[in-house]
Amino acid sequence: MRYIAQAPDGYVCVLKEPTRSLSQNARMWAMLGDISRQVDWHGYKLADYEWKDVLSAALKKQRAVPGIDGGFVVIGARTSKMTIREMTELMDLMEVFAAEHGVRFSAQEYAA
Repeated sequence: MRYIAQAPDGYVCVLKEPTRSLSQNARMWAMLGDISRQVDWHGYKLADYEWKDVLSAALKKQRAVPGIDGGFVVIGARTSKMTIREMTELMDLMEVFAAEHGVRFSAQEYAA
């Protein structure tokens, strides 16, 4: 409270949920690696970071807009800004997706 009271004019104090934990981030990337190695997506082999885009867009119900030079761009799916609760929801979605597509997670701690 003292720091807030002594803050210079124009400063803003924000109270929000904490973002994802380091262990959640590590788990997410391990899961994405397994999905990337084991799933062909409509004839494409996607990298782990591309799967992050696909799965986080599904969680957030993101919209796609036309790209400047064609194709489409998904708007606004940033896992680094997700709360701990949102990351848990994303990993739950990943586990369901993995089960539906026959993915076997390589580390037992990453499986449900």
